[in-house]
Amino acid sequence: MEQLLLAALLVINQILNAGNAVTAFSLLLYALTFNPRERTARILAFLLGCVSVTYFAEVLAGTAALEAEREIWLRLQWVGISFVPASYMHFSDALLAATGRPSRGRRRSLIRVAYLLSALSLASVGYTDGLVDGLRMVGGAGHLIAGAYFVGFVLFFLASAAFTARNFWRAYQRCLTRVSRRRMAYLAFGALAPFLASFPFLTLADAWAIRFPLLSWSILAVLNMLVAVQLVMMTYAVAYFGVSFPDRVVKSRLFQWILRGPVVASSVLAVTVVVNRAARLLGAEDSRVVPFSMVATLLLLQFVITLIRPSIERWFFYGQDRRDMARLHQLEERLLTSGDLRQYLESILNAACDLSGAPSAFVAVVGQEGMELAVAVGPEDPLRGSAELSPLLASEDMVQLEGLGALYRWERHWLIPLHRSDEEQVLGILGLQLESSELALDQAERDSLRLLTERATVALTDRQLQREVFSAVDRLVPEMEALQEIRAAARYRGTDAFTAPVQQLHFEQDFVNLVRQALGHYWGGPRLTRSPLLGLRIVRDAVEAHDGNAVNALRSIIRTAIERVRPEGERRLTADWMLYNILEMKFLEGRKVRDVAMRLAMSEADLYRKQKVAIDSVAQSIVEMEREALQNGGGGK
Repeated sequence: MEQLLLAALLVINQILNAGNAVTAFSLLLYALTFNPRERTARILAFLLGCVSVTYFAEVLAGTAALEAEREIWLRLQWVGISFVPASYMHFSDALLAATGRPSRGRRRSLIRVAYLLSALSLASVGYTDGLVDGLRMVGGAGHLIAGAYFVGFVLFFLASAAFTARNFWRAYQRCLTRVSRRRMAYLAFGALAPFLASFPFLTLADAWAIRFPLLSWSILAVLNMLVAVQLVMMTYAVAYFGVSFPDRVVKSRLFQWILRGPVVASSVLAVTVVVNRAARLLGAEDSRVVPFSMVATLLLLQFVITLIRPSIERWFFYGQDRRDMARLHQLEERLLTSGDLRQYLESILNAACDLSGAPSAFVAVVGQEGMELAVAVGPEDPLRGSAELSPLLASEDMVQLEGLGALYRWERHWLIPLHRSDEEQVLGILGLQLESSELALDQAERDSLRLLTERATVALTDRQLQREVFSAVDRLVPEMEALQEIRAAARYRGTDAFTAPVQQLHFEQDFVNLVRQALGHYWGGPRLTRSPLLGLRIVRDAVEAHDGNAVNALRSIIRTAIERVRPEGERRLTADWMLYNILEMKFLEGRKVRDVAMRLAMSEADLYRKQKVAIDSVAQSIVEMEREALQNGGGGK
C-alpha cells in the first residue's frame, strides 16, 4: 500500500513540476511582453527564468531512463538554483528603487558579490563534487548528495533571503495607500515561490528523505501547489509597476494570459500523463487514446474559457464600472467603420439602380473641402476626368417630385439631397445616372426610393456623430493618459507623484524620439495622430484655434518650434541656416534624403548627423514652449 501511495505521489509531483515549469515560463513571457521597460519586471523575468530551468530539469530528470542521464539533468538544474539567491537580491533592490529609494552603492556592491558567488556555485557543480556529490535514488526518484561546500551554499541562500526580506519590508513601509500596501503584501507572500521552488530540500534532508519517503514527497507536493499560487501572485503585483493602464486592464490581461497559457498547458500535461499511465496499466502502450485526449482537452478548455471569461471579468474586475464598460463594449461591437459604411451604401446604391433602372449611382458626402465622393457603383464614375465634384446644388434645374421632394439635375445625373428631417443641413447627395429628363417611377417605386434615401441618411448621420465622438476622444485621451500616469506613479511613490511638475511626467528620456517620429509623419501617419505629444499643454491650448483638431494643433506647434530654429534675416544656404534648411526640406517639404543632400552640397552621412542636431533643437524648442505655457497657466490643469 505504501509503495502504491509513493508511486502516486511521484506521479503527482511530476505533474506539478511540469505545471510549475510551464507557469513560470509563461509568466516570464508575460513580463517581457507587456512591461519590458520596467526594471522590476525585467529582473522578475530573469528570476522566473531561473525557476523555469529548475523545474524543467527536474521534469527531465524524473523521466530519464538511466541514472547517468538523471544525474546530468540534476546537475544542469543548478543553472537555475545557483542564480536564484543573487537574482532575488537584485529583484528586491529594484523593488525598493521603484518605491523611491534607489541604491547609493552599497546594495549594488552586495548584489555584484552575490552574482559572483552564484557563478562560482554553478562552476563548482559543473566541474567538481565539492557542492554536490553523486546521485541517490529514493522511492523511484533521485536527488544529488550534499558535498563538502553545500553548507556554505545554504548559508549564502539564507543570507540572500534575509537581505531580500529586509528590502521587502522597507518597500512595504514606503507604500502609503491601502491598495499599494495590499499589493506589496501579495508580492511579499509570492516572493517565497522562487525560494521554495529552487531550494534543494532533498539534498539538505537526505537522511530524513530516506527514512520517511512518503512524508517527504507529500510535503514536496504541497510546496509545489503553493509555488504555483505564489508565482501568479508575484507576477500580478509586479504587473502594475511602470504601467499607466487602469487596474481592470492589467487584471483582465493577466487573467486571460494565465487561462490561455498555464491553465491550458498544465491541464493538457496532466491529462496526458494520467492517460499514458492508465494505458500502460491496461497493457495498451503507445495507444492512440493519448494524442486524442490531448487534443480533446485542449479544445474543451478553450471552449470553456471562451464561455466563462467575459462573465468572470465583468463581475470580478469591473466592479461598479460594469455599466460603463458594457457601453464601451457595445460601442466597439456596433461601431460603423468606414468599410462598413461603404458596404452599406453600396448595397443601397445597387438597390436604387435596380429600382430606377440606372446603370450607375453614387453617394457624395459633405467634407472639409466641399463635396467628396464616398462610394460609387456601376461603370460610370462622376469624378472621372475631373479633380473634384462641381457644386452640385448650384443648378436651378430642380424638380419637385411627390414622395421624394426636391431633385436636381447635374450633367446626366438625378441628384437627391440627403439631410435630416429636423435640420436643413445637407449631409450628402445620392446621384442616379439617368438619360431621361423625367424620373419615371410609380408611387410604390417612389416610396421604396425614399426609404433607401432615408436609410442612407441615417447611416451618414450616425457616421457623423461617431466622428464627433472620436474628435472628443482625441482631445480627452492625452489628459486621461496624464492622469493615469500620475495615478500609476502614486501607487508606490506617494505624494511625490502629485507634487512633481507636470512637465516631468511628459518629458521622458525618449522625448526626442517622439519628436523625430512626429516629424517623420508630419503630413499624416500614426506616429503623429497617436503621438503622446498630443498631451502637451501647448497642444491642448491650441486645439480650440484649430476647430478641435488635436493633430492639426500638434502640427502647428511643431511648425512653430521649427521657426524658432530659423536664424534672423534672409534665407541662405550657409552654415548658420543649415539646421533650418534640413528641417524645412526634409520634413515640411517632404523631399528625399538624396535630394536634400545634393541641394545642401553634403554627403548623406553628414546630412543624417546634422539632422539629429536639428531634431534635438526642435525638441528643445518644444520643451521651452511647454515650460512657458505651464508658467503662464499656473502649472497646468
